[in-house]
Amino acid sequence: MEDVWIEKYRPATLEEVVGQTEITKRLLSYVSTGSMPHLLFAGPAGTGKTTCAIALAKGFFGDGWKQNFLELNASDERGIDVVRSRIKDFARTAPIGMSFKVIFLDEADALTQAAQAALRRTMEKYSQSCRFILSCNYSSRIIDPIQSRCAVFRFRPLTDDEVKEYMLRISKAEKIDIEDEAIQAILYVAQGDMRRSVNTLQVGAVLDGKVTADSIYQVTASARPEEISKILDESLKGSFTTARGILDKLLIDNGLSGVDILRQMHREIFKLNIPDDIKIEMLFHLGEVDYRLIEGGTERIQLEGLLARFASLGRKLKG
Repeated sequence: MEDVWIEKYRPATLEEVVGQTEITKRLLSYVSTGSMPHLLFAGPAGTGKTTCAIALAKGFFGDGWKQNFLELNASDERGIDVVRSRIKDFARTAPIGMSFKVIFLDEADALTQAAQAALRRTMEKYSQSCRFILSCNYSSRIIDPIQSRCAVFRFRPLTDDEVKEYMLRISKAEKIDIEDEAIQAILYVAQGDMRRSVNTLQVGAVLDGKVTADSIYQVTASARPEEISKILDESLKGSFTTARGILDKLLIDNGLSGVDILRQMHREIFKLNIPDDIKIEMLFHLGEVDYRLIEGGTERIQLEGLLARFASLGRKLKG
């Protein structure tokens, strides 16, 4: 599904960006001076990196921002050819009505090493007429010569209160009937990712007249946190059959993948009221099974084996 609401409710100015106050203050200072260095936006998905880049371009160029702004997704065009052709061609042309233009490279950490080396030279050669904004999830994958040429902005995941306020605002504008539990479910699933929150709300509103927690967990292929907690509790108690029954329900009836279940287990382990040394062993086994699943292991066998290990750890608690 296209991100219809993402574009509809995307903040138009830097002042409207949610949750990145310190970053937007620094970016607004660039707009007020009419100049900026090359920028590197790093942080988790859905935290406002693309929105800030577009809002920054609008702040500099006004209504004609698209003429001086080029957006490329580096994960689609990641080789050296795109740097030598599209990026270089845009960078060498004169800006319209401004002293510089902006190239925004989304997912820049997907660029190959050769492409990044070519990009470094392009950034240096055309710095008078063009500024680069690089967006990435992992700044460590950007070569040091590029990082040293950029002012680095690190985006943080949004807080639950920030996401909740935005969800309520959209719900009011779209006249959506949404339960409080559904909002909590969105917050649990999204984990500070605003884009995922908005898309989840949109899908939930399309599928059902009233957005409920059940519909949210269904459309996101997620288990309720209490179901995962019960699997962990029952396995630690030694009730392997009960834990296995809940696991089968999630795998067969709900259609969840083994990796998704492991990720939710990882979150719930930290909430368990057990000694830290038991949590450490649980996390060790969890990581081992996660690796085996990625390498092609059978989901049910690996997950049931994990529950068996948890049951063995439970004996330490009793002993």
